[in-house]
Amino acid sequence: MRRSVGLFALLIAGYGAAWAQAYPTKPIRMVTHPPGGSSDPVARLIAQGISESLGQQVIVDNRGGIIAPQTVARALPDGYTLLLFGTPFWISPLVQDNVSYDPVKDFAPITVATSSPSVLVVNPSVAAKSVKELISLAKSKPGQLNYASGAAGSANHLAAELFKSMADVDIVRIPYNGAGPALTDVIAGRVQLMFPNATAVIPHIKSGKMRALAITSATPSALMPDLVTVSAAGLPGYESASILSILAPAKVPEAIINRLNREIVRFLGIADVRERLLRAGSDVIGSTPRELTVTMKSEMTRMGKVIKNAGIRAE
Repeated sequence: MRRSVGLFALLIAGYGAAWAQAYPTKPIRMVTHPPGGSSDPVARLIAQGISESLGQQVIVDNRGGIIAPQTVARALPDGYTLLLFGTPFWISPLVQDNVSYDPVKDFAPITVATSSPSVLVVNPSVAAKSVKELISLAKSKPGQLNYASGAAGSANHLAAELFKSMADVDIVRIPYNGAGPALTDVIAGRVQLMFPNATAVIPHIKSGKMRALAITSATPSALMPDLVTVSAAGLPGYESASILSILAPAKVPEAIINRLNREIVRFLGIADVRERLLRAGSDVIGSTPRELTVTMKSEMTRMGKVIKNAGIRAE
């Protein structure tokens, strides 16, 4: 019996390897966020870039909200349906009740494509020119400083709540329907601070309408190479970024996952591609499938605590 099981396993492995060698034999669908967001041009760039090397067209399919990951989770595990999605992929199950997928169990990770840090900015009228000074100011005036954020669970919201938790300060959230109105009120001084995407605030920083205190990446970013990290500036261990990941449905053969990983990481490593993505506000990562799994699990645990303690729920 053991010999039969072993022979069956070898046959399956051989079939999987042969299938992966022939893959792909038809167009691949890459499901992502709706048009207009920062991930759509990244998806289209990667789709176009790997179409040639794979020998098949990669078609971008824009879906709204949690529909994108739910669509991919239900797809056949044959490597012809992929997901390119941001951090909400694994944050949504922590803040919403109607999420029908498990980020870990229902997907096969391929790679972390890019990472986009936020920038801690304040209105120039705020009497703080460093992270340490901002923390001291917040501690001296509990509940009197406000921060602007987008939707509950968004990158700038979680960056601020993580800051509050680690610095042990009381800063009040002022929610907005989008980053644009939030930035407008920070510039006008109606709100004191924010954690927006780097590309959104670079012009305002250069014009003096905002003061940048630090960037939220773990290490200095090429996006703003002269800006210190929050961690190095007074809050050791702090890190927050919006991550774009590429995944497939669970049970896609490992050989296909590895093929996709090689092609995507190779494309992301091209100097011109890295430069284009950097101008769009993203640091290229290009990880292994296992590194993406580790990132997902650690972030769900780390940010899950912040979300629970802050009582964050989707609005």
